[in-house]
Amino acid sequence: MHVAQISFFNDPEGRAPARLLEAWPSLVDVADAAASAGVRVSVLQASIHTHRLTRHEVPYHFLPFGRAPGAEVHRAELAELLQALAPDVFHVHGLGFVRDVPLLARLAPHTPILLQDHADRAPPLWRRGSWRAGFGAASAVMFCAREQAAPFGRAGLVHARMKVFEVPESTSRFAPGDRLRARRVTALQGDPAVLWVGHLDENKDPLTVLDGIRAAARELPRLQLHCCFGTAPLLHAVEERIARDRALRPRVRLLGRVPHERVQQLMRAADLFVLGSHREGSGYSLIEALACGLPPVVTDIPSFRALTAGTVGRLWAPRDAAALSAALRSIAPGLGETTREQVRAHFERELSLPALGRKLAAAYAEVIEHHGIAQAESAVRVRDGTAGT
Repeated sequence: MHVAQISFFNDPEGRAPARLLEAWPSLVDVADAAASAGVRVSVLQASIHTHRLTRHEVPYHFLPFGRAPGAEVHRAELAELLQALAPDVFHVHGLGFVRDVPLLARLAPHTPILLQDHADRAPPLWRRGSWRAGFGAASAVMFCAREQAAPFGRAGLVHARMKVFEVPESTSRFAPGDRLRARRVTALQGDPAVLWVGHLDENKDPLTVLDGIRAAARELPRLQLHCCFGTAPLLHAVEERIARDRALRPRVRLLGRVPHERVQQLMRAADLFVLGSHREGSGYSLIEALACGLPPVVTDIPSFRALTAGTVGRLWAPRDAAALSAALRSIAPGLGETTREQVRAHFERELSLPALGRKLAAAYAEVIEHHGIAQAESAVRVRDGTAGT
C-alpha cells in the first residue's frame, strides 16, 4: 500500500526543505508513523523550492504547487510526479484547500483522497459552495475526535457516503525521564508544579486558568504555575492580573518562548499539565505531555476527550475556574489516582508513533477498499444504464 501525504500549505518564511522539516516535526512524525505500519509513504510539500530529500527512508518532494508562488507554471511537474508515484491513496493535510483538492482529483482521477482536519472551522454560508467542491472530490475525512465532524455535516460537507475516521493529528517523540534531575536542570518549583504550554490568547483562556490556580492555592499553598508560550496577545492582561493579585504574584512564572527540547525537560519536571482551551483541532502540547507521562488537567472539549480517552488526568468545563480548581485539588500528587506510568502507558497504546501508524494504515486500507467498491458499483450502473438514478 502506497500513500502520498500532501500539504498544499506553503511555508510563508520560505525556509529550505531541510530546515522546514526541523521546524515542522509533525510532518516527519506522521510520515514515519505510517511507514512504521508497513505503509510505503511519499510526502509532497508545497514550497518555493524544488528539491527532493529522504528522511528515515521516506522521500520528500518539495515543489511549487498548491499555495506556493508559481504553482500554475509548475502544474505539469506535479502531474508528472503524481503519475510517477502512482499512490493508492492521497492523504491531504487540511480541509480548506477547496481549489487544490478538485485539481488533485482531476490529475489522478482513480486515486481516493482522504482529508485530515488541522483545526479547520466549518465555512460560513457564503463559502460553502466552494468547500463542497473540495469535499465532493474526497472519499473520506479524518478528525482527532469524531464529534468534530458534526459542524461540517450540518454545513452539508460531510455527506452520508463519506467515511469519517477518528485519528490523532500527530504523535510525539518526547519520553519520560528522571524527574529529580529535570527539576535541577529547569529549576522548576512547586508542590504541585503545574505547567502550561500554549499561546496566551482568548482560545487558550489563560485568565480563567489564573483564576483556577488562585482558588486551588487555598488548599494547595505550595502550588506554582509555570507558563511557556509563543504568541501572546493577552500577555499584558495576564501580567496585570498577576501583578494586582497577592495570591498569584509569588506562584506564577511567565517563561515565555523556550526551545522545544527544553519543553521536554519541563514536562519531566512538572507534576501536572494544564490548558484552558475552548477548542482545538488536536492538541500538540497535550500529546507531548502525555508522552512524558505528565498527568493532564485540561478542558472537556472533543479533541482533549479523545486524546485522554476521558480517563487519563482530569477534564474540566471551559471558562469554569471553579471546575479547574476542583480538578487540580483532586489530582494533586498524593491525592489523585493517575500516575505517570499510567499516563505513559495510555500514550503507548493510543498515541505513540506505532499506535498512530496502525490507525493511519487501517484508515488508508478502508478508504482504498471503499473507493474500489464505489468504482465497481459506478461501473455497473454505467453498464446497466442507471448512472445518475
